[in-house]
Amino acid sequence: MATLFKTLTTPAHEKPDAEKPKSRILILSSRGVTYRHRHLLQDLVAMLPHSRKDAKLDTKNNLHYLNEVAELYNCNGVLFFEARKRQDLYIWMSRVPNGPCVKFHVHNLHTMSELNFTGNALKGSRAIVSFDKNFDLQPSSALIKELLLHTFSVPKGARKSKPFIDRVVNFTLADGKVWVRHFQIQVSSVKEKKDDDEKAKDKETTELVEIGPRFVLTPIVILEGSFGGPKVYENREFVSPNAVRREIRDRKAVRASGRDGQRIKRSVKKKEVAREQAVAKQMEREIDDAMLFA
Repeated sequence: MATLFKTLTTPAHEKPDAEKPKSRILILSSRGVTYRHRHLLQDLVAMLPHSRKDAKLDTKNNLHYLNEVAELYNCNGVLFFEARKRQDLYIWMSRVPNGPCVKFHVHNLHTMSELNFTGNALKGSRAIVSFDKNFDLQPSSALIKELLLHTFSVPKGARKSKPFIDRVVNFTLADGKVWVRHFQIQVSSVKEKKDDDEKAKDKETTELVEIGPRFVLTPIVILEGSFGGPKVYENREFVSPNAVRREIRDRKAVRASGRDGQRIKRSVKKKEVAREQAVAKQMEREIDDAMLFA
């Protein structure tokens, strides 16, 4: 009874961290992901020890089912990989069950296996989440910052996490895009040169070594709810990859039609030149016969 009374009367800021609700992220993908998308998902699962990986989702239209799946696994965050046409990748980042939700387009993707960096961080360690100061300039970017912070920051005492901090996840906002980099905190000792009387002492130096993955996120839309609700923000400058590919095809078609027209004109002109030459030769032959038998 005394323990219950003490728990109820203790202020919220004085309670230990174990009593606070911990963040847990559900990571899954849709059908049609490529091997590079799958490798990126595996890298993020390794980066986030408080995450839970689930099987692929069959639907791409009824995304509100993800809220129910997250509640089944006791997760309050969702990271959903949506693949389109087996080449375009979109990432949905949401807080369950009340939102908000952000949709990103992923490009310039490089996984850990592709980069082959020399860094080697401890699996399951916690990371320092670093943000650029440009995130605080606009309300939409500040909201994206909060979602990234709640998703990539590993809470203390999370499942499969270790009590070490040897990584840095950096988010930089430039040109309307979020640039993601992952570094290892490497501490090395260097001996300082002293005078002859003094002994050399070891000096520790700290540096950041990139370990991957690296990718760029372009925000498309921010929804008020979790996978639904009114639009809070929409990127008017975003051009879908389908529109880019369609424009490239149209340019190639225009060039091809121009080449076909030039080819037809050239063949017609060759026929006209050949006909004129034949007529000229015939006239010369007639003139030669008339001069000969005159």
